[in-house]
Amino acid sequence: MKIELTVNGLKVQAQYSDDEIENVHKPLLRMLAALQTVNPQRRTVVFLCAPPGTGKSTLTTFWEYLAQQDPELPAIQTLPMDGFHHYNSWLDAHQLRPFKGAPETFNVAKLAENLRQVVEGDCTWPQYDRQKHDPVEDALHVTAPLVIVEGNWLLLDDEKWCQLAQFCDFSIFIKAPASALRERLVGRKLAGGLSLADAEAFYDRTDGPNVRRVLEESLPANLTLMMTATGEYRLMD
Repeated sequence: MKIELTVNGLKVQAQYSDDEIENVHKPLLRMLAALQTVNPQRRTVVFLCAPPGTGKSTLTTFWEYLAQQDPELPAIQTLPMDGFHHYNSWLDAHQLRPFKGAPETFNVAKLAENLRQVVEGDCTWPQYDRQKHDPVEDALHVTAPLVIVEGNWLLLDDEKWCQLAQFCDFSIFIKAPASALRERLVGRKLAGGLSLADAEAFYDRTDGPNVRRVLEESLPANLTLMMTATGEYRLMD
């Protein structure tokens, strides 16, 4: 299936094979739907954790689309973690702007409090503005019975980040070959207008360390997907 999706305000061309849709994505969504029916009066919170370059945002947008096509599936809403970046003014004051995207550049306490509100009822959620390069407060209204919080650090084996687990009903992790992620992330910067030298330097300084840290320092998830070098997703045994 070839499909145009709107991801973070941008049009993205995505493609998923029929085999992948029928044997990975639809069964996964049915499983999450069954989880939601256990306590239908309460919102179900799913964590999707993965390194940069694994297509988290596009994937969850596709899941939203699949859920809309199936009346037996509950509505799904994606909540990106990027809105909990510290503001640039804070990052500058702490000399952290060059490392934006690392776990130290997120406001974990604010994320935990917002997750508490998500569990308790309808609320708002901040969104990262890729033009301003800062969060926009209250940008999203959380209303769906099943939400997927997606980000790099949700399962990080770190004392501050581990407190988020109390708000998670089910966790998913995406593994991928580091070499494939490097190619995808450098390619993303090239598409954004950087030279090859600058794109590779950015990977070595920022994306590369984050990829390694997510792959090596994340706690086990309830379910693991593998993204292949060609960008397909497979269920791990």
